[in-house]
This record gives sequence, structure tokens and C-alpha cells, in this order.
Amino acid sequence: MVISFEDFTEIRTIAQKKGEAIYRRTDFEIEDGLPESLGEGSTLVINLRGGLSLHILQGKLRQTLRMKRQHKSDFPLVSKFYVSGSSRVQTQNSKTIAADYAETAGSHYLYHLPNITEVEEWPSHELCQVVKICAQVDYFRSFYGSDTPLAPALNRLFDGDRTQQFHQPLGQITPMMSQILQQILRAPYRGMMQYMYLESKILELLTLQFTHWAENPPPKRSRCLSSDELERLHAAKAILTRNVSQYPTLSDVAQQVGLNEYRLKQGFRQVFDTTPFGYLHHCRMQQAQHLLLNSSLSIAGVAQRIGYRNPEAFSTAFRRQFRISPKAYQLGKHS
Repeated sequence: MVISFEDFTEIRTIAQKKGEAIYRRTDFEIEDGLPESLGEGSTLVINLRGGLSLHILQGKLRQTLRMKRQHKSDFPLVSKFYVSGSSRVQTQNSKTIAADYAETAGSHYLYHLPNITEVEEWPSHELCQVVKICAQVDYFRSFYGSDTPLAPALNRLFDGDRTQQFHQPLGQITPMMSQILQQILRAPYRGMMQYMYLESKILELLTLQFTHWAENPPPKRSRCLSSDELERLHAAKAILTRNVSQYPTLSDVAQQVGLNEYRLKQGFRQVFDTTPFGYLHHCRMQQAQHLLLNSSLSIAGVAQRIGYRNPEAFSTAFRRQFRISPKAYQLGKHS
């Protein structure tokens, strides 16, 4: 299904007239539910000071959805963290942004995309949880000085060049970032204290992103992939997503999508910024989080469900990923 933002608004309006609880608004928050015809989930938007806002997207689609958007000239600086789920983006009207790229589970991004038309594709039946930070460029005025050690693209943006476009993948979400994201998702305060707390956590995440980009300039571009190769790589990702509890071999996945193992590994790294089994591991950890919080399974049961024969090996992997034991996470001791 390909829809425009206007189409989506109309679908929401129809759902609301049918009695679905689509929309909730307070002084600082807007919660926008996903119409039942499209899936289940919602987007929570929390508006903070100075043009800063926090967007938390959670849900699962019934069918693959492609959303077409036209970005305006006042597009904000956006920071995005894929706790789980993924999307694929095709862009138009840009000489500097790739025409086809992916945003994947366990990765984080920083981008500024004014005056671009893009189609974002969200796959069906994939649990998605995304934390997105939108900041008007003027928000950073009180922090910024010309001697600030930032990536060149950020320096140009904060120096006043609002026309430039960039989409910067920044690699895998680090354990420290993961901890801050969980603190945001389960903020322990209400009212004014909640907004102060969330702004402080957002600034921590932006600090980590800005520092990482400044200290790790992007490598030289690899050769461009053909549309056929991109389709095969996305098919490989879908196979791994469907087989979280199993152990498919690299040769099996490569054979199923019609690529050799080298091209599969290199292409996966180029498009998704991880290895095939790095992606599979992240999917397992995200499913483990969901099961620990939303099922009655024991730790051993969760380990078995996501493909670990040894519960101790699962506990070690979970603790390494999230800096907390599965049991402590299950009991809610992660604030």
C-alpha cells in the first residue's frame, strides 16, 4: 500500500468516526493511534522547550506500508534510534542523499533533509519501536561556538546553512545509548519533572551522537549497489527476521536470495551497517526484551523461544547488550 500523508490523515479520520480511540492530546503531549485497518500501535509526541520534541513510535503493521512525504525547507535536525524494527527509504530531488537506503534495528542516525520527497517503506508483521528526536536548528544556538569540535556537516548547519542535506548512519546503538533509551521509554516522573528529565536524556543522546560523528568520520563510499542487489539484501534481512529462533547458515541465506556469501556479507554491511548475524543477534535481544516484559515465560523459556539452548549463555548475551540481567529487566529494575 502506497499512501500520502493526506491519505493517512483521511484513514485516521474514518477510524475515529467509527469509534476507534485514535487521538489524545494534553498541553504537551499528543498520542496518535494507528487505525485498526493498518495495524496496532501508536506514536507519542512530547513537545519540550525551544522547538525540541520527542517522538516514540511503537507498533506492528498488518501489511507493508509505503508513506510518501514532501519535506519542507524548515525541516528540523532529526536523531533516530531503532530499538527494534526497520524501514527502507527511497528519495527524490537530491544529489547528495542515496536514492535507496535502509534504517535498521539496533542502529541510530542523524539527518537533515529539507526540500526532499521521500517514500518510507515499513514492513508488515515486524514489531517496531523507534525513538526519534526532532530539534529546530535554533535550539542549539545557546550551546554552539565556532570552535566546537563537530562533524563538518553539523558545523555548516549551525553556522547558518539550512539548505544542506545529509543522512548520516552512526552505527550500532551502544550499551550506554540503550540504557538512556530505556530510561526515556520508562521515565519515572510526571509533569514538569518528566519534561526536565526527558530533555536531559535527549541532550545525553545528542552529545553521544555528535561526539561519535566528529571522532569517526564516514569511510569512503563503497560501490553503488544495483536495485536487484538491494532487493536481494532486503529479502535476506526478511529471512533472518522470520528465523529468529533458528540458526540458518550464511550459505543457506545466500543461496535463498541468489547472492554469494561474500556479496551477502559485504552488501549487508554496506546497507544495514552490520553483519547478517549481528542483525540476527539484535533481533533476538529485542524479542527477548518484549517477552520478558509481556509474557509469563521464565528466563529459560525466553532463552529457548529465541533460539538459545543454554539459559546462561542467553543471560550473558543479554547482560552484555543491555548492561542488566534478564531477571532484573523482567522485574523492572532498569530505571
